Amino acid sequence: MEWGKPVSQLFMIGPAYAKKLRRLNIFNVGDFLYHFPFRYHDYSLVSLISQVQVGEIVTISGKLKSLKNIYTRYGKKIQKAEVEDKTGKIEITWFNQPFLINVLKIGEYYNFSGKIDFFGNRKVMVSPEYEIKKEELTHTGRLTPVYPETSGITSKWLRTKIAWLLKNLEKPVTDFLPEKIKKENDLLEINQALKNIHFPESLKIAQEARKRFAFEELFLVQLKVLKRKIDWRKKKLAYQFTIDQEKILGFNQNLPFEMTSAQKKVCQEIISDLSSKEPMNRLLEGDVGSGKTVVAALAIFISWLNNTKSILMAPTEILANQHYQTLKKMLEPLGVKIGLLTSSNKKPIANEVLVGTHALLFNKISLDKLGLVIIDEQHRFGVKQRSQLLKKTGKGQKTPHLLTMTATPIPRSIALTLYGDLDLSVIDEMPVGRQKVKTWVVPPQKREAAYQWLKKQIKDNAGQCFLVCPFIDISETLQTVKAAKDEYEKLAKNVFPDLRLGLLHGKMKSQEKETVLEKFRQRKIDLLVTTPVVEVGIDIPQATIIVIEGAERFGLSQLHQLRGRVGRNQKESYCLLFSNFTSGKTFERIKALEKINVGFKLAELDLKLRGPGEVYGISQHGFFDLKTASFNDIDLLEKAKKAAEGVMKKIKQYPLLQEKIKEDTIKNVEAN
Repeated sequence: MEWGKPVSQLFMIGPAYAKKLRRLNIFNVGDFLYHFPFRYHDYSLVSLISQVQVGEIVTISGKLKSLKNIYTRYGKKIQKAEVEDKTGKIEITWFNQPFLINVLKIGEYYNFSGKIDFFGNRKVMVSPEYEIKKEELTHTGRLTPVYPETSGITSKWLRTKIAWLLKNLEKPVTDFLPEKIKKENDLLEINQALKNIHFPESLKIAQEARKRFAFEELFLVQLKVLKRKIDWRKKKLAYQFTIDQEKILGFNQNLPFEMTSAQKKVCQEIISDLSSKEPMNRLLEGDVGSGKTVVAALAIFISWLNNTKSILMAPTEILANQHYQTLKKMLEPLGVKIGLLTSSNKKPIANEVLVGTHALLFNKISLDKLGLVIIDEQHRFGVKQRSQLLKKTGKGQKTPHLLTMTATPIPRSIALTLYGDLDLSVIDEMPVGRQKVKTWVVPPQKREAAYQWLKKQIKDNAGQCFLVCPFIDISETLQTVKAAKDEYEKLAKNVFPDLRLGLLHGKMKSQEKETVLEKFRQRKIDLLVTTPVVEVGIDIPQATIIVIEGAERFGLSQLHQLRGRVGRNQKESYCLLFSNFTSGKTFERIKALEKINVGFKLAELDLKLRGPGEVYGISQHGFFDLKTASFNDIDLLEKAKKAAEGVMKKIKQYPLLQEKIKEDTIKNVEAN
């Protein structure tokens, strides 16, 4: 059996099962063997029937004496069997599995693994795993792997196929990890690790196998990151910008505020990059409202002074519009013309500086002398999309400088792994005047009191409020979760009939959204009912309250982003988190926002509680979907990083590794 053989050609699989396996990202033998269990059932306690105790999870071995279907008066089917060993008999019960009559044969010897329970006044075994008694066991009498499943594919089916594959590989799997690295990091050889992650003799050896594959994942990620860094530096020379200090001073003096020391430090780092022959490849990270846009504006201004063009791409039309308006205010007085390109505005007036959405990727514009590309909220764009944008430069042109920005705080472990090819700048200081937003979790019994308080704040203090709902329309499966359209109608009619309400959501046309936002800016709307479409790109300083419905449905970083819509002026600002949870882990998670106002701390907590995929949408955006490794394992991550740096210096000595990086990179780009 060859590693790359398609699953459709495997014994007893064929096209129908191959289609189901694709949902688990299993396409060939290698994918199958790398489909790892996420936990194990411990069926290793083998007991005689006379010795079993209620509550135990055990394996018994005996002769099947009887098996029948029993039909209840409600139409349900119960399967009852009697099994006997040399010490006694026990009844076994399954529910709604009538096919067992044709699978299990009276008089045969089987192993059964499951929980012992009371039924009436006698012991029974309930819904156990089963297999015919044999020397080498797969489903019973051992640590039994439990796998990620999909419709029509069970863990039992996967166990059977994986056990068969491990036996029938034509030759041992070639290990691409260098011997020196395995020895230095105490890692199992790949064939030993494969056997012991799927069918371990103990939890200890299972953990050793998992460590091998976790290290391998992080090591390969680091190699690919380092390769991206090398490839970037091999590209054509960038535009080496001349830095006109006098004009930069004029830019600063034209601002209505003084930059923070953190902004000034970051500006110097970017100026240093722009004056180099090597293209900049920098990530600018800063909390909500820390002032990243003004830093981007300075970079654009320097590009313009050097007669090259700039592009700024944002993930949403609202954010693109916000950047467009901000850059116009900052740069047009200095003579810079700003154009906007979105799906609803396809003919920008200017192309010296273009602000836009994904429309920039698909518009047929080709920018000669493209000197600078800026991507905001970069974790929402895939690797392939960024490549498309960089191709906008004309043939034979130099490589543009690249600045990516994010307001989503990235824990150090994520940054080390995903962005090791980028130089990192952090704005870790908030501008003068930014207020700490008072945050409260509001339980169901205090909802009415919160509504009355909200009404008083709006009427007495001329406040304005965002009210965020998770969905646009009511969900059939999640009817208790508030939806913006329905909530807008209810609040306007029953709760706030004397206030002016507005509605904003992602399905509205661009012009409708802008009209609603403009009314809100002009104080013609008191309370704006909206979806998370306002998470980024909305700057309405007079808004002082944000209410978030179904707060438990959002991650901490996203809640912090939403909270950043208020607290933008000198007035005291508030964030109310409505939730039906009043205890437990979910409640404690959102309660953290009452005490923590720093995005980085919340991001670390979010990562710990929910995992990177949920927090950052990593698998959806062309990054790395880790199967066994954890971004929280800093020690293993740093070991993998150190090993990758050592290997990359002499990568030509490791052809197997070179091939592995190439193969995985192609998979990543295709998936994106």
